[in-house]
Amino acid sequence: MKSKVKLLALIAATFAVTACSLPRGAALQSEILKEQDAQTPTFQVVEVTRANMPALKAWPATGWHGHYHWPNTSRGSESAMIRTGDRINVTIWDSQENSLITNPGQRFTEIRDVEVDHNGSIFLPYVNKVGIRGLTPSGARAKIQQRLEPIVPSAQVQLSLQQGRNHSVDVVGGVGAPGAYPMPSRNYKILNVLADAGGIPATLRNPQVRLLRGATTYEISADDLFANGTKNALLHPRDTVIVEEDDRAFTALGASGEENIIYFPKDEVTALGAMSLMGGISDTRADPKGVLVLREFQAKQLRSDESGPNLQQVVFTFDLTSADGLFAARQFTINPDDTVLATESPVNAARTIVGLVGSALGLGTQINAISR
Repeated sequence: MKSKVKLLALIAATFAVTACSLPRGAALQSEILKEQDAQTPTFQVVEVTRANMPALKAWPATGWHGHYHWPNTSRGSESAMIRTGDRINVTIWDSQENSLITNPGQRFTEIRDVEVDHNGSIFLPYVNKVGIRGLTPSGARAKIQQRLEPIVPSAQVQLSLQQGRNHSVDVVGGVGAPGAYPMPSRNYKILNVLADAGGIPATLRNPQVRLLRGATTYEISADDLFANGTKNALLHPRDTVIVEEDDRAFTALGASGEENIIYFPKDEVTALGAMSLMGGISDTRADPKGVLVLREFQAKQLRSDESGPNLQQVVFTFDLTSADGLFAARQFTINPDDTVLATESPVNAARTIVGLVGSALGLGTQINAISR
């Protein structure tokens, strides 16, 4: 009789423990969403379906600017253009005796390493300053020769260009050989400089190419740049090119294969793709009707006409047990800084209680055996 009393007491104690706290790894969907029934909820709950996906796609972006901005390709001159800071070598030939510009017995004179000043000009004897900035080397040669004609009618001019820093493109990271690369012509493009700089290492995760031009920053993924010829942008002097790994990420939590910060392996990650990156949801623990995406919006992004959220914190819910929910999850885009949560299945909680009770009954049987 005493052993039976002890057994009943043990079973009652087990139920009391399970009622207070169950050993589990994630919250239940009902626990997280229960506040939505409050008079003044602090977050909005949106069930994601195929029907509301077009409207959700129009909602404001979070975690980043929401799109890439990149100039399309164009064509420049195959010749270099002279800029401030370039250095010019000028050779003037004159076959006349007693020439003003040559020494006795010489047929030419050389004027070397003349820098193009801040006004875009160089100084030459007898003709003073000649503006050559913005001209090609052949155009500058013709202009200098034209200026010399009144003084030395028979003169012939040769000109060579040594480009300065203002005629180069800086590649500062994410390539095999960072450095300053002179522009061989005005038809120098982004793929040209990346190739000259040793290319992008295959080890970089979803590399992003950034082009800094004055106060403007352009950005594109390397995959998109390589796949689309219209994106092979024409470079300008003093452009800066930076290649970096994609730093956008989301947080994976709950009853999934991995709980971690997961970086985007490609430009766009869908909710279904996020499940795959998380190692899937646990067959024995997760609630496939309770996959949640938690997202924070800025106050200025709130809308009252359903073209955006009406609260700053939004929980998007997915039912992965239906075709509608699966198709919606394939279309729903994960934003940087989102949290993707696989909630615990209520069935798992029941299994835990049964296991605990089973353990208690086994212990009770042992007590009865001992008491006999």
